[in-house]
Amino acid sequence: MPSLNGFEASSPEGLVVSDEQHINGNGGDHYDHQRTVAHRPKTPTTAAMALTEYSACPSPPSETAQARIKQVVPDEFLQPDGYPDYLRMILSATSRIYEACKATPLTHAVNLSNRLECAVLLKREDEQPVFSFKLRGAYNKMAHLDPARSWKGVVCCSAGNHAQGVAYSARKLKIPATIIMPEGTPSIKHTNVARLGGHVVLHGADFDAAKDECARRAAADGLINIPPFDDPYVIAGQGTIGNELFAQVNMAKVEAIFCGVGGGGLIAGIGVYVKRMAPHVKIIGVEAHDANAMAQSLKRGERVVLKEVGLFADGAAVKSVGEEPFRLARQCVDDVVEVTTDEICAAIKDMYDDTRSGLEPAGALPIAGLKKYAARHPSPDPSRTLIAVTSGANMNFDRLRFVAERATLGEGKEVLLACRIPERPGAFTRLVEAVMPRPVTEFSYRYAEGSDVANVLVGISLAAPAPAQRADELRRLLQRVREDGSMTATDLSADELAKSHIRYLGGGRAGVPNEKLFMFSFPERPAALERFLLAVRPKFNITLFQYRNYGGDVAKILAGIACPDGELPELLDYLNELGYPYQDCTDSEVYKTFLRT
Repeated sequence: MPSLNGFEASSPEGLVVSDEQHINGNGGDHYDHQRTVAHRPKTPTTAAMALTEYSACPSPPSETAQARIKQVVPDEFLQPDGYPDYLRMILSATSRIYEACKATPLTHAVNLSNRLECAVLLKREDEQPVFSFKLRGAYNKMAHLDPARSWKGVVCCSAGNHAQGVAYSARKLKIPATIIMPEGTPSIKHTNVARLGGHVVLHGADFDAAKDECARRAAADGLINIPPFDDPYVIAGQGTIGNELFAQVNMAKVEAIFCGVGGGGLIAGIGVYVKRMAPHVKIIGVEAHDANAMAQSLKRGERVVLKEVGLFADGAAVKSVGEEPFRLARQCVDDVVEVTTDEICAAIKDMYDDTRSGLEPAGALPIAGLKKYAARHPSPDPSRTLIAVTSGANMNFDRLRFVAERATLGEGKEVLLACRIPERPGAFTRLVEAVMPRPVTEFSYRYAEGSDVANVLVGISLAAPAPAQRADELRRLLQRVREDGSMTATDLSADELAKSHIRYLGGGRAGVPNEKLFMFSFPERPAALERFLLAVRPKFNITLFQYRNYGGDVAKILAGIACPDGELPELLDYLNELGYPYQDCTDSEVYKTFLRT
């Protein structure tokens, strides 16, 4: 197993996958043959609802990996060990792939290059006809189907880039395509797929139910299931990106290529080709820190199923990586870098600054990882070359508000501080003097009667250009606020409760007896908020409620609920029955400081 070179895989925890997954067209990766549906192992989690397509539960197989591969890949493309010869498959794919896909440009990111003091190149997969690399794998898979079977059509379960890739490919190849999505999928998603020619079927409350329906239709109607990543032809299709790079840049000067990782098809395809042709080039995966299935799997030497996944980078929010991508990743992936939501937002802004183009969060993962890698591995050589594969640009416009708010925190150019100052005249002036001349981006305060201490939430812009210099500037700022002993300051820039809710919540502190605080995630669908409120049992009184639409598929709610300690087990059982992921924030210092007396 390759070393992760200090990039430690962190929570969420995972469970070892003891079974393998389907890899052939009849029972692809997440979308199994009907006979396996009844035995699907449900992933242990506090909330079982699968809010995105890849966070649904993986499914068990019934055959060995080599047997399934042999059903898909002809003998001329197999090695003596029974596994595919991906170099030949990728070179073969180039004869068909450009019927639908384009050879995307390699763009020099001037601003990023100057800031990081190296050559940063962007492989622009966001410029594909469906604005995502997924078209390569879907088209390559479907172009190699047996016409004697494919005339009946193909099916997949997806509401994202994979669905668009399948629908676009089906139209090009004149193959009927059925796309299964959960009921309540935002109209923009199923409208786009229908526009591309896919027959959209809305079924079930979440992606687990939609996957069951997908498997049922594949078995009942003889449709071929198109997997999103765990298939040799899909992997080979993505690997054509690596082939293109050799015609676009002198690979002798390339130090590393950065790929976002969801199920692993992209990094497996690029990695297996590049390592054969230029083994000195590092292949580095990038994952969201709360959706790090590949990092944990490589660390443990076997695939894991995450108990829960973060959903911001929803295009890469995968509970378990594919079996074949993981096998290849163990051979060709050098490192995995994990990044935060704020760092992803900063990467989206970097892309806009350099190209005037926007990326979806999963598509910006490689840029975020490249920046982190460059900061951790400085080099005096300004000619060293780092490549980021910008893999997708399908994001709702409304989501840009959240991205813009969090980008400055992700860049380290803004800090969010909780300050405690004396509740007396002149204290505010003293705080402002300590902060000046730095610009204040937000300032929130409410008088609390009977208290001799005021709690203030302050956003402050930092002027230093480099991360190390900004860290030193923050240290000096905190020191100046605290220097006379009358005021304290705590950095909340990494506190999700503060960033998502507290900064937008008014009303001040309250002494509510037996109050428990919970932060929920729930699907952003029509009437979802109303259903959430109606589901709360009258027995439990809501004492605090804050909801904000962030423009994504998943929204966040902060709720205070009055519940005596003796009734807490009943409340927790009820919350688990709701089926929405949640976090207990009752013991949070931010809650105690700003909301509770």
